[in-house]
Amino acid sequence: MSDPNSTGGDDKPDELAGTEQPFVQHLMELRDRMIKAVIAIGIAAAILAVFPGPGALYDLMAAPLVASLPKGATLIATNVVSPFVVPIKILFMAAFMIALPVVLYQVWAFVAPGLYSHEKKLVMPLVVSSTVLFFIGVAFSYYVVFGQVFRFIQSFAPKSITAAPDIEEYLNFVLGMFLAFGLAFEVPIAVILLVRMGVLTVAQLREYRGYFWVAAAIGTALVTPPDAGSMIMLLAVVGGLYEVGILAAQMFLKSTKAPDTDSEVAKS
Repeated sequence: MSDPNSTGGDDKPDELAGTEQPFVQHLMELRDRMIKAVIAIGIAAAILAVFPGPGALYDLMAAPLVASLPKGATLIATNVVSPFVVPIKILFMAAFMIALPVVLYQVWAFVAPGLYSHEKKLVMPLVVSSTVLFFIGVAFSYYVVFGQVFRFIQSFAPKSITAAPDIEEYLNFVLGMFLAFGLAFEVPIAVILLVRMGVLTVAQLREYRGYFWVAAAIGTALVTPPDAGSMIMLLAVVGGLYEVGILAAQMFLKSTKAPDTDSEVAKS
C-alpha cells in the first residue's frame, strides 16, 4: 500500500525549498555591514574624544553665535546634565558625519550584488555625490548663514535684554539648520532620481521650472530664520542646483541606460 502522506514521485518540488538559507545569509550580511558601520562611527568618536574633545567641538559649533553676542555674554545651561550631555551629542554627531562615507559604502556593498551593471553605474556616483553635497550644505549653513542670521537677530534685541542662549536649544537649532541645508543641497540628486525612475522627464522639469521656484521660495521661507538675506541665499543656491540637476539628469540617462537586449542578440 502506498503511504497516504506521500505526494507521489511526479509531484513538483516545493518552490520554497532551499530559500531559507539565502535569506538568513542576507540577514547575516546586513548585520555584519551594520556592525562595520557602527565600528567606524565608534572609531571616529574615540578619536574625537581624545582630540579635540567634546568641549572643544561644542565651542567650535558655538563660535558663530558667541561672536555675535554682546561682549562678556556667554551661553548658559538650564539643565543640570546639559554641560555633559550636549557636548557628547555633538561628539557623536561629528563622528557620524566623519564616518558617513564608510556607512554609505556599507549600504552600497549590501545592495550592489542585486543590481544590474547599468544600475551600478548610477548608484555609486549618486552615493558619493550625495555625501559631498550634504557636507557642502552643512558647511554653507555654518560658514555663511549662521553669522548673518545671528547678527540679524542680535540687531533687533533691545539694549535692556542680555542675550544668554541655552546650549541645548542652540544644539537643536544647529541640528535643524544642518539638516535643512544638507537636504536642500540634495536637489540635483532628487532631480536625477525622478528622471531616472521615469516619474518626470527632462522636458517636464524645464516646463515646471516656475512652479519649482515658487515651491522653493515657500520652503526656504519656512526652514530659514526670519532673515531675508539667508532666505535669498538659500533660494538662489537651491534654484541653481535645480538647473544643475537637469543637466546632470541628461548625462545620467545616457550613461546608465539599460543595454538593448534585441540588439545584443542580433549581434550574437
